[in-house]
Amino acid sequence: MCGRFVQQMPPIRAAEMFGVDPVLAALPNAPPRYNAAPTQDLMVVRRHPETGARHLSLLKWGLVPSFAKDTSGAARLINARSETAPEKPSFRAAWRAWRRCIVPADGFYEWARARGRRQPFFIRRANGRPLALAGLWEGWKDPATGQWLRTFTLLTTSADAKLRPLHERMPVILPETDIAAFLEAEDPRDLMRSLPGTDLDLWPVSDRVNAVRNDGPDLMAPLPAEAAASAMALLTAKAGPENRGFGDPESP
Repeated sequence: MCGRFVQQMPPIRAAEMFGVDPVLAALPNAPPRYNAAPTQDLMVVRRHPETGARHLSLLKWGLVPSFAKDTSGAARLINARSETAPEKPSFRAAWRAWRRCIVPADGFYEWARARGRRQPFFIRRANGRPLALAGLWEGWKDPATGQWLRTFTLLTTSADAKLRPLHERMPVILPETDIAAFLEAEDPRDLMRSLPGTDLDLWPVSDRVNAVRNDGPDLMAPLPAEAAASAMALLTAKAGPENRGFGDPESP
């Protein structure tokens, strides 16, 4: 599950990191996001279907299938299970038509639930490099106006042992060596795994991140030592059925 993430890198750095030629493809004007949330316009790397060149675009988070009558279901489709996405009606057209994408991220948030508490954690790569989150994108044409809306969803997989106390699912985080194959392969199902937990760092952060209106680098800051120790203890607490992470339902 992934319901919030950080995308603070400037577009030119995202282009450099993910193989987008800024000369061939104009870069979007994207503000830094420290609490990126569904329905927001966020940077996505896509492969041009004819030239194969990578483009960096702003797409809305929450997939609207091309056959949808309206956009009302987008909020439910922020995540897609990688195990079933190739067959699910909402996602299979994007999967089979190479409408796959990379969502650059500096890290993401997940919530631990135990002992009646809900504690947010920030997760990033241990080496500080950006995450390549695997996703699918789709185009939807508004029947009333004829305008095109382009949206995306994040693919998820079973959580690594390190992250499982937070949630049973986690986003698919691709190593750099798998990005091209994911975008170009006819069926990249064998790539639908994630970086091992040993490659990731996590720490507890302020519950200010709970509110989408809050946005700033302070949201990623670790809690003071005493509060952090109490929060980390939640990860070793016996997880009950409530420990399913932040409240976004798993997509169909």
